[in-house]
Amino acid sequence: MSRVLIAGESWVTQSTHIKGVDSFTTSSYVTGVEPLRRALESRGHEVEHMPAHLVPAEFPGDADALGRYDVVVLSDIGANSIQLAPQVFERAVPGTDRLGALRAWVADGGGLLMVGGYLSFTGFEGKAAFRNTVLHEALPVELLPEDDRVELPAGANAEVAAAGHPALGGADGDWPALLGYNRVRARRDTDVLATLNGDPLVAVARYGTGRSAVFTSDCSPHWAPRPFCEEWDGYARVFGGLVEWLAQ
Repeated sequence: MSRVLIAGESWVTQSTHIKGVDSFTTSSYVTGVEPLRRALESRGHEVEHMPAHLVPAEFPGDADALGRYDVVVLSDIGANSIQLAPQVFERAVPGTDRLGALRAWVADGGGLLMVGGYLSFTGFEGKAAFRNTVLHEALPVELLPEDDRVELPAGANAEVAAAGHPALGGADGDWPALLGYNRVRARRDTDVLATLNGDPLVAVARYGTGRSAVFTSDCSPHWAPRPFCEEWDGYARVFGGLVEWLAQ
């Protein structure tokens, strides 16, 4: 059993309703973590979810705090949310370099997985912004300097290049279609296990004595529709395999 921290995968939506001359707003809080949480717990892993709104104040900032986990998953949460703790952003008080601490933790034996989304990798309008951080070098892929999203509204199926690799957890057969991903470029020593639209979908590498991996599409809607994340038994195999490979 591995201890897994999933940071991100939640959001608040605010809608404005206009009816003639009158208008009002409604708000909702949504989490997208449940398919991934269920998949990992079904394989015996202990999962802690840190919603996106708690990340700025609570993301672990040193080796001791990170040492509670075997694998850290960043999913649809941008670099600013990790770097800009309230004391730094709101009060101009120096804090800890949390992405630097995460990079060092991976180099010392930790496991890091980044999952795709509008605020992963470089992200929507470049706002995820991991390319300009020290964590970039710990990832098994090079990030683009511009908006890296590739939308596939008609759907596309993964091409598996290394079905026998343990990080894919034994998932076999055809994978259900995905609706988009973040485009990245594999580094020289990276193993690309699956591609989507010709670009890396699942890639893994060693970093120092640790390991890092990416899944460049989503772990929940909208890029991962229900047939992929709710109905396909390979979903738990792939994400379980990635976590188990990362935990060494």
